[in-house]
Amino acid sequence: MQTPEYYPAHRRPVNPWLMRLPVLVVSGGVLTVAALAALVMAFWFAYSDRIVPGVSALGVNLSGLTTAEAQAALRQRFTYADQAVFTFRYGDRFWQVSAAELGVTFDAEATAADAYNAGHGGSLTANLVSQASIWLNGRSIAPVVRYDQGQTFMRLAAIAQEINQPPKDAALLINGTLVATTPAQNGRALDIGATLERLEAAVRRLDTGAEIPLVVNETPPLIWDAEAAAAKARAALSGPVTLVADNPQGGTLGPWTATVEQIAALLEVRVEPDADGARRYDLGVNVAAFRSYLEGLAPGLVSSTRNARFHFNEDTRQLEVIQAALNGRALDVDETLRRLETAIFDPANRIAPMAFTYTLPTYHEGLTAAELGIVELVGEATTYYTGSTQSRKDNIFEAISRFDGLIIGPGEVFSFNTHLGDISLESGFVQGKVIYGGRTVDGVGGGVCQVSTTVYRAALAAGFPITERYSHGYRVGFYEQNNFPPGLDAAIYQPTADFKFLNDTPYHLLIETSVFPGSNAIQFRLYSTNPGRQVVMQGPDIRNLSSPPATVYEANAELAPGQSLQVDWAKEGADVTWVRIILDASGQEIRRDTIYTHYQPWAAVIQVASGDPRLSQSG
Repeated sequence: MQTPEYYPAHRRPVNPWLMRLPVLVVSGGVLTVAALAALVMAFWFAYSDRIVPGVSALGVNLSGLTTAEAQAALRQRFTYADQAVFTFRYGDRFWQVSAAELGVTFDAEATAADAYNAGHGGSLTANLVSQASIWLNGRSIAPVVRYDQGQTFMRLAAIAQEINQPPKDAALLINGTLVATTPAQNGRALDIGATLERLEAAVRRLDTGAEIPLVVNETPPLIWDAEAAAAKARAALSGPVTLVADNPQGGTLGPWTATVEQIAALLEVRVEPDADGARRYDLGVNVAAFRSYLEGLAPGLVSSTRNARFHFNEDTRQLEVIQAALNGRALDVDETLRRLETAIFDPANRIAPMAFTYTLPTYHEGLTAAELGIVELVGEATTYYTGSTQSRKDNIFEAISRFDGLIIGPGEVFSFNTHLGDISLESGFVQGKVIYGGRTVDGVGGGVCQVSTTVYRAALAAGFPITERYSHGYRVGFYEQNNFPPGLDAAIYQPTADFKFLNDTPYHLLIETSVFPGSNAIQFRLYSTNPGRQVVMQGPDIRNLSSPPATVYEANAELAPGQSLQVDWAKEGADVTWVRIILDASGQEIRRDTIYTHYQPWAAVIQVASGDPRLSQSG
């Protein structure tokens, strides 16, 4: 038996398998890695120009396909552009358009490229890692869909042409006497930008179809309604309009008519702003066209203010009305035009009363004697017209009637011509003998100076200052009847010669006149309040008397041989002076007036037939 050999521990023999096992493990690992590497490299080389396994798009498995094959497969699968239909709607109108018509296209090349790039876009290691992940987990590639908004814009622009319309104002049409209207209409405009935003979201989601409400902006018209103005126009043209007026006595004047045709020609359509910024039609009428016509009528419609006239009752000490007051009036053209315009637009009342402005009289029927200071007789005068022709009498009666009942206010100047009015045949006077140009001739109003002379003497007796007085050229016998001395006559001749006196008291003065046919006399009585003055007349002082010239004979073709007609009487010439002294209540002199009158000598004038021998004697 062989004895075992003993070795030291550190030299103990090693088990050979312990040496081989690591080698085997390492070798196996290397071989495994080499095998895996070989497999990976084989996979890498196999899919270097193909899409790696696990990649899909649009639900199509693209594993192992080349990009060209992938493109073909994807194009066959992508039908969205033709099958997806979008409906644009506005109200009850709609337009259907495919996705392709809206510019939606599928980019197969880009999608296939994206599919190929999955696992091929990095380094070898990164690609291997990515490819392993795709193989294990799969990857869906988003299809590349192109959306050309420009093409959609063009399609929406075409729809806009069907929708868009400008706002349309209501219209008022007046043709002669015919009135018509057309309705208003909102404006519309398709908002393409806002509609594109609504569409884009659906396209991005690849919705197979959707209803897209069109965004349409509406613009209201400026003028919504013309019917109110049309109704006004129809009222204006419903018939003629009549202007009427009353005269001061209560009678009717006119009528004056504006025809429908005249009104139609003057209508004016205006556009007025409303408070809310809109506008409306308004209808006016150019009534100013009637202004000149009314101004032509105005003078015939005017009436003067007429004061009441009174008599003073010496028993009751009250005023008695002998003539009522009348308001004065003048045509108010502006207000009449306004009334005319109102009537034109009133279908129920086509009559417009003319408008007047009124002037109230100073002296009306309600006045009392006490408040006016008319309490006593302050002056009077009487003259006689014995021997007057009928025409002279008629003129005296007409003239004196115009002064009866007049009131002259404090501080007012009495003007004979003003209150007498026009001396003419039309105003009631007749032909008579008048002194004119140094002769007594035929004229209208002969005898009126009898009236002016009478009121002159009454004013002298009352102490009123005389502000204007003219004497006659020669002594007139009528004014010296009943032994009245010369020098106190007052001649008037319109418009140059007037008789005036001043009411210098703080009281009103009432003038009363009377005619006494039985005694051929006329009288003026002045009622007021005597301020405490006395009137003393001194005269007449008559000087420089001169004889009248020889009788003058004139031919009158209307006289037969042997007939004659005396038209002037011989009068002496003279210078006559009166002095009027005004005293106060205590007898102190207040004022002294000298009244001087020069009378020229006056020849008698006798008219005879033509051929009368006396004609040659008068040279």
